[in-house]
Amino acid sequence: MAVHEIETQWMGKMQFNALINGHTVVMDAPERSGGEDAGPIPKPFVLAALSGCTGMDIVALLRKSGNEIQDMSIQVTGELSKQAPISYVAMHIRYTILADAGMQEAVLTAVTDSQEKYCGVSYLLKKAIPVTWEIIFNGQVIFNNKPALAAEV
Repeated sequence: MAVHEIETQWMGKMQFNALINGHTVVMDAPERSGGEDAGPIPKPFVLAALSGCTGMDIVALLRKSGNEIQDMSIQVTGELSKQAPISYVAMHIRYTILADAGMQEAVLTAVTDSQEKYCGVSYLLKKAIPVTWEIIFNGQVIFNNKPALAAEV
């Protein structure tokens, strides 16, 4: 069985440095919480892991099919609970992709395959909370499975 392992070292006050595959990731708390704001707080790293996992899937899937995008940004929003333990209760991913107009179906397929077949981070999170996504392709929304809130209707 393959495993991932990291080591995290307390650096004083509220700072922790994690060594991940030879790369140091700094986590800290804001000054109001006893830290020095030398790095982000830990929870958003879950959002970053999700965006990186699905983004790498999409690029690899498109390349495998002979397609190259011009640009992609991925915004992940995590909705936090109101009571302790403060945790994510839902996540939404917005893919903004620029590519040749003829690639729309390939992009839709790559994102869907990432979310439904390949992204291990998304797979894990979906066991605990809803994870929805939308695709903005060349400025147009081509997919959105996030339920509308009553205030948005």
